[in-house]
Amino acid sequence: MSKSRPRNRQASAKFKNSSKKTPANENWLWGRHAVLAALENSDRRCLRLVASPNAKKRHIQALQTAQEISPQSIDALLPAGAVHQGIAGQFSALPETRLEDLIAASGKGLVVLDQISDPQNLGAIIRSAAAFGFSGLILQTRHSAMIGGVTAKAAVGALERLAICRVVNIARALETLNKAGFHTIGLSGHGQSDLGQAISGSDRLALILGAEGAGLRPAVAAACAELARIPIRDEVESLNVSAAASIAFYEAQRLVLSAN
Repeated sequence: MSKSRPRNRQASAKFKNSSKKTPANENWLWGRHAVLAALENSDRRCLRLVASPNAKKRHIQALQTAQEISPQSIDALLPAGAVHQGIAGQFSALPETRLEDLIAASGKGLVVLDQISDPQNLGAIIRSAAAFGFSGLILQTRHSAMIGGVTAKAAVGALERLAICRVVNIARALETLNKAGFHTIGLSGHGQSDLGQAISGSDRLALILGAEGAGLRPAVAAACAELARIPIRDEVESLNVSAAASIAFYEAQRLVLSAN
């Protein structure tokens, strides 16, 4: 995995015209927020950019290099059902950050996801993480959702604002975070601590969320410094992982990430 620096959000992406054919649906992003944010990310290369006539008129400066085609022609380039709002782009993949570089460069908060497999849930979690001030995301190399067009659309542009790190073993990554001074808190209905109590007083924080339904795997839960629960009414068994993430991220922002 190559070393990468934090991305510059203000610089414009490099655009490269290419007549070379690429596999259908490969590395396509779609939707206004996802594509425009990717164009502003200097760590992305835009391989092809297309827009409907109406979309190009609405975003003439950002889409001045876009190939103007019909909405139906954009449909043909993307997976069935993709809601593209008249804008789509084919981009190079996001660079990935090594764990040690993420630790060195991060602020106070990281998110660790243990085998989240739904790309829409992943995108929603990324959006909330960026909104509440987390600086990086750690995923497993296997058994995790691909970071592609569905995730980018659900993240509404926030995908370009988080450093991404993939690791082979989540439990070992948590051991590294513990040694680096992060308070690693796993969200679990079996946690002994209230979430707010667990977060309060942390200097550097890593929140760990488990897979939809299954939750944290035993080895991952054991590697967390603490397990915490979100207090909910007994009549409701659990929360969707992206909903739970939003609540946890808000508490982290309120108690730790916004503190001086």
